[in-house]
Amino acid sequence: MVAKREDLKQHSRLAWHSSAASLAPYQIGQFMTVNWDQLAQRIQSCQSFILCSHIRPDCDALGSEIGMAGILDQLGKQVRIVNGHPTPPNLNFLDPNRRIEVLGETTTAADVKADCFIVLDTSAWAQLGPMGDVLKSFEGQKLCIDHHVGEEDLGTEFFKNTTAEATGHLVAKLAKHMHVAINKPMATALYAAIATDTGWFRFGSTTPATYRVIADLLECGAVPAEIYGELYERDTLGRVRLRGRILSRTAAERDGKLVYTHVLKEDFTETGAVASDTEDAINLTLAIAGTLVAVIFVEQATGGFKLSFRSRCGVDCSALARSFGGGGHKAAAGAFIEGKLEEVQALVLPVVRTAMKECGT
Repeated sequence: MVAKREDLKQHSRLAWHSSAASLAPYQIGQFMTVNWDQLAQRIQSCQSFILCSHIRPDCDALGSEIGMAGILDQLGKQVRIVNGHPTPPNLNFLDPNRRIEVLGETTTAADVKADCFIVLDTSAWAQLGPMGDVLKSFEGQKLCIDHHVGEEDLGTEFFKNTTAEATGHLVAKLAKHMHVAINKPMATALYAAIATDTGWFRFGSTTPATYRVIADLLECGAVPAEIYGELYERDTLGRVRLRGRILSRTAAERDGKLVYTHVLKEDFTETGAVASDTEDAINLTLAIAGTLVAVIFVEQATGGFKLSFRSRCGVDCSALARSFGGGGHKAAAGAFIEGKLEEVQALVLPVVRTAMKECGT
């Protein structure tokens, strides 16, 4: 769902309460484990596959797709990866053979045919973008492999573990369960998926199991220095200039515990940056001493704002995001709202302040 201004005005004061209370009990009990035998059976029963992930794909989305495609390749299946948005230029290294197709650019909805459609790393219609319509009309088997809290009725069979730090971890476990060898391209993609979704193993989602699967991926050929270099040591001048603007606009409230900033459409053309250059930009604000909650508002080319939330305290970002039609994790989540910057901030910031107050932050 895309949050509309007129809808949000009616419930923004209550959003924190209703979102957290109505969804959490169901999810905690429902999606703690994956039935690997059942998932393997579903896969073995089909011969051709379409893989898809969320719009504005990140490392976990792309890495999970590449890893899953590798599993299916080795099982002798036919597989295509089709996304609603193109791969960000800085993440092209995850797909060296350029097998990821883009709906509307390199393929059409009429060409997306297979026995099985697998959605990876999202459980929300809004996050599928144009691929959502393809999923709705798809007549074959539909599966979803994900680790996010919250889900909508995608018409899929869910294979989720909301305690997993990344969907890439689930794909790696599937490979092991199905006795599929992970090659270097798969290991690279899955390592990047897990490393980025854990903030390079800094976030609370990192567990001993994280390091065990990472050790397996190292043995399969992943090279951390190479992956880190591709991700963080290939900045363009435009990306650096854009981040300078983002930092210069940072505002703080509640004695510095809440910080927020924004990006406007014209910033991209004026700095020479691209949309993907805002990925992880919110984490720059978390480097400010005393920051507990951070929000960034990123204007989209077609209008409206993408929201990203981060928390270092009891504030649940996934509940905040669900208040505005989005989703994610307790420490990191996102949503989208139509409107101008001043209007969007006037809707979002009061909800954030309320959440912080109720958590004693």
